[in-house]
Amino acid sequence: MKRKLTEIAEWLQADGQQMDDVLVTGVSIDSRTVKSGDLFVPFRGEQVNGHKYVEQAIAQGAAAALWMKDEPNPPSGLPLIFVEDSEVALQEMARAYRGELQCKVIGITGSNGKTSTKDLVASVLAPYFNVRKTEGNFNNELGLPLTILSLEEETEIAVLEMGMSGFGEISFLSELAKPHYVVITNIGEAHMLDLGSREGIAKAKYEIIDGLVEGGKLFYDGDEPLLQRLVNQEAVSFGHANTAHLSLRNIAAGDEGSRFAVSGLLEGEFMIPVYGAHQVKNALAAILIANELSVATDAIREALSKAVLTDMRMQPVLASNGSLFINDAYNAAPTSMHAALAFMRDTQLRADKWLVLGDMLELGEDEQRYHEELADQVLALNLKGVLLYGPRMKWLYDELQKRDMRTLLVWTEADYTPITDTLRTATSADSIILLKGSRGMALERVLEKGSEQ
Repeated sequence: MKRKLTEIAEWLQADGQQMDDVLVTGVSIDSRTVKSGDLFVPFRGEQVNGHKYVEQAIAQGAAAALWMKDEPNPPSGLPLIFVEDSEVALQEMARAYRGELQCKVIGITGSNGKTSTKDLVASVLAPYFNVRKTEGNFNNELGLPLTILSLEEETEIAVLEMGMSGFGEISFLSELAKPHYVVITNIGEAHMLDLGSREGIAKAKYEIIDGLVEGGKLFYDGDEPLLQRLVNQEAVSFGHANTAHLSLRNIAAGDEGSRFAVSGLLEGEFMIPVYGAHQVKNALAAILIANELSVATDAIREALSKAVLTDMRMQPVLASNGSLFINDAYNAAPTSMHAALAFMRDTQLRADKWLVLGDMLELGEDEQRYHEELADQVLALNLKGVLLYGPRMKWLYDELQKRDMRTLLVWTEADYTPITDTLRTATSADSIILLKGSRGMALERVLEKGSEQ
């Protein structure tokens, strides 16, 4: 965004001071990382009042700042816009700027796979369009406006991730972004505590169509009955089912990643440089959107083979002793956990298979059952060892012990050392080790120590 401060004040229908000839070239909500030309947006929380840092931000190069009207003593002589609420003002700036952009917007939500799908969509389109995407986890009521305001006017495609924890949040983000295409990756169990049921989660995710522009299109997981009940006939499905508009066939893992075939709206074979049937399924959304934007099938195939995904999503990491870690430690819920375990069941990449599993968080009152239910799938695997971390994984540990599991079984509540020590002494070049847990469990710390074998 490059706008005069007076133009931004007009967007917000707000008054200000010292605004003449001030050019804003970005937006920041953190005085520690403010860049030259930024508009600094101060927030007022229980612990920190950002207004205290306005003068510091401008001294560091910020072009101007917002100032909430009920905050006393605005500094004189500095360029300021006076607003009722900083968060609302940030969102309204994004709304106004979005209205002036000419780019196509792709909105992506789902219980699992949002970030991977965003990365795959962006990777497929980037060789052929000027593409920008949500960075990191800037996918909420603050992150999405910041992402929109960071878009260059030359942007042709914006791939925006949309997250939520309750009803109405996805609707708000969709109305703000005004997407041309939207994707619902799947319906899992994350946020069950807030939404009450998988049906509630499906309805909350389906809110992504609320801001869809006229003539826009929804792409969705065709294997999910809860979505099938909600979608209209014009929506496009993808998945394993033969009835899907784009149907998945013949997944095979190799050293370079996952190969697969599709049939339906497109026919052919593809490869992505990452493991897991769930990641392959995410790639179907990327294929469909690229096809919708008239990218040739061969060009889609070439771009997918070179896709770059955010770290810790079924990411292969080779340890110094030759063992292969599959780092899927960014997050976990029952749906994605079962998908990762299914990969371990099917993979032939290494003979000796290990699991390192951390707690699944935010599952509500049924969290014990969800952890215990993993036992069936774990017991069906031919494993060398199961290493469990976190207080909730004690439920799975007890269930496996109760059922007389013969594989090496370790549980630790809050110390990674028993896990890293085991991996260091018991794994070899014949080993493949899955790391999977919720973000709060930070299982990548096991990788940091365990890969230095």
